[in-house]
Amino acid sequence: MANIDLPKRPRPGPWPPVQEPTTMPASTSWAKKTGFKPKLSGETNVSNNSGQILLPELVPPKPVKPSEVQVDLESGRRQPIPVASGEPSAAKTTPTTATTTTSLDKDQNVPKKRKEPEVVVVPKSSSVPLPNGQQVRVENPVIHPKPPIREENVVNVLPQLRDDDDDDDGYGNRISHMKYELRDSPGLVPIGFYGLQHYISILGSLILIPLVIVPAMGGDHEDTAMVVSTVLFVSGVTTLLHTFFGSRLPLIQGPSFVFLAPALAIINSPEFQGLNGNNFKRVMKELQGAIIISSAFQTILGYSGLMSIFLRLINPVVVSPTIAAVGLSFYSYGFPQVGTCLEIGAVQILIVILFALYLRKVSIFGHRVFLIYAVPLGLAITWAIAFLLTEAGAYNYKGCDVNVPASNIISEACRKHIPKMKHCRVDTSHALKAAPWFRFPYPLQWGIPIFHWKTALVMCVVSIIASVDSVGSYHASSLLVASKPPTPGVVSRAIGLEGICSMLAGLWGTGTGSTTLTENVHTIAVTKVGSRRSVELGACILILLSLVGKVGGFIASIPDVMVAALLCVMWAMLAALGLSNLRYSEAGSSRNIIIVGLSLFFSLSIPSYFQQYGVTPNANSSVPSYFQPYTVASHGPFRSKYNGLNYVLNTLLSFNMVVAFLIAVILDNTVPGNRQERGVYVWSDRDTARREPAVTKDYELPFRVGRVFRWVKWVGL
Repeated sequence: MANIDLPKRPRPGPWPPVQEPTTMPASTSWAKKTGFKPKLSGETNVSNNSGQILLPELVPPKPVKPSEVQVDLESGRRQPIPVASGEPSAAKTTPTTATTTTSLDKDQNVPKKRKEPEVVVVPKSSSVPLPNGQQVRVENPVIHPKPPIREENVVNVLPQLRDDDDDDDGYGNRISHMKYELRDSPGLVPIGFYGLQHYISILGSLILIPLVIVPAMGGDHEDTAMVVSTVLFVSGVTTLLHTFFGSRLPLIQGPSFVFLAPALAIINSPEFQGLNGNNFKRVMKELQGAIIISSAFQTILGYSGLMSIFLRLINPVVVSPTIAAVGLSFYSYGFPQVGTCLEIGAVQILIVILFALYLRKVSIFGHRVFLIYAVPLGLAITWAIAFLLTEAGAYNYKGCDVNVPASNIISEACRKHIPKMKHCRVDTSHALKAAPWFRFPYPLQWGIPIFHWKTALVMCVVSIIASVDSVGSYHASSLLVASKPPTPGVVSRAIGLEGICSMLAGLWGTGTGSTTLTENVHTIAVTKVGSRRSVELGACILILLSLVGKVGGFIASIPDVMVAALLCVMWAMLAALGLSNLRYSEAGSSRNIIIVGLSLFFSLSIPSYFQQYGVTPNANSSVPSYFQPYTVASHGPFRSKYNGLNYVLNTLLSFNMVVAFLIAVILDNTVPGNRQERGVYVWSDRDTARREPAVTKDYELPFRVGRVFRWVKWVGL
């Protein structure tokens, strides 16, 4: 073969090519500030607002080997490393970008920022992984759009919202969104205002439970007024204890709806059905004994450190259906009571809906008054309407007196109108007139508590449900107001202190235990005030108000139909707050959907089976129809020779929240799923938290108490 002289190629010059000096406008970009020379002709302009890279005319890049790639850890994309004389150059590090060397054929888990779609420059003739995991061979420089990261891929981070009018939920960026954070102290006047605002917005959760259980126990309006005053006093004291020695988060303690179902079950126990006269004190002492025993169990659970182990089983997929079941379980009581005076109860529900939804973005002096005060404003307006109707004689019927016992009424027409008069009129209660101006609640005011193991065992199980509720509130509120979530030791310490708070509630006789109110998280998110000092000052004001007997009398005089209307709204809100915990997990995951769906359905169906088992029509005519689901202990399917065991099993499995918790905790901890899909709660590490001053200041006990108990590593920082 003849030799052919090939033309010699010119010797390659330096790389990157030396650019001709051009007159360019002054730039403030990162490249000009740092002296970095891009491989593109002209200047690369980066827009931080849009997240897109604007590319001018491209210069064909030199082929890049798979090993000559650097990864931008902040944005999660691979970039070619500039090469000179055949050797990779040292990676340059700036204060905002960290780089490292990796291989394209290795799968690297790189954290990604939530940005708008970007564009990535693909070098000539290289294999590039696309976002869906496939490998594509590219022969020419191509620009691939990069889709935005789905929010479900980020675990335990609240959605980043803009501080605009569309953000009315408050679940946004904590730093840019909250007015006052955990340790902020804006001054005495603002603290007092925001403290009252916090308590008024959560008023329904504080006062409604006594208005339900005291009449069910046979108490009169005076008994209701005394219990309301006691609840306000204990709530103020326990809130102060919790903000100083518990989780130290701005969370109000009070009578949770978690304890309402077991209280009604004990009230409607068979041994109390045949008693005559006023059974209020007898039943209250029974409730006190059960609450004291269960609170001791909860205290041991927290301060022994067992709660830190139990935390591994509690995740959003467990918390969500459990709390939602609490709100959904009282549907048989809500609207049937509203229907006794539909023109008052339905109007109140519509007013609250109007304020909370349609007028939620209306601001007065910078405050969304209608959203924050939807419940108290709805109650005040409806009460005023009912007062005007009563004074106008809308509920006056000739020859009928609402104060005459029904058994003494002879007229058939009066028998028909008396129920409407009792529920619609606002002057049927004499609680305000009978209440004294000053009354100091004191321990054992109803007598010595009565202890029975079967009622105590029921309350112990319920205290576990209350702890699960509190864990969800701790995590959600900490993401809003604190620097980091608490450590497992802080959570255990808080649960132990909640046990002590419930013991105080049992000694004073509130009828229920004390725990963190779930509505706290919604209130903090809406008001955007997470100052611990405001909640503490509000608790002091609440204690002072509890000493004024007329305050309890005024609350006790709220008509029953208005109480039922408020409960409909509060229970619906509680169910929604429970389901909102799913935002920390992958809500679209089929695994989570099935677990939550099964938990919610069977939490309604299984208790219905127990509540309807062996029931005959009119068998319990002395018990109102809306309380008959809580008489299950006398007719449940468990009928062994051990009556106490029958009582415990029939009662517990008739509680919607217990069934939902059991199903959710078993399925979530046995069905395979990664941490990201399950949304596993991430708590702060103890050693890391101790090295960070911000976390230490958030959760460390005051008055140097933490130094005394520093050896107790499982209940603190």
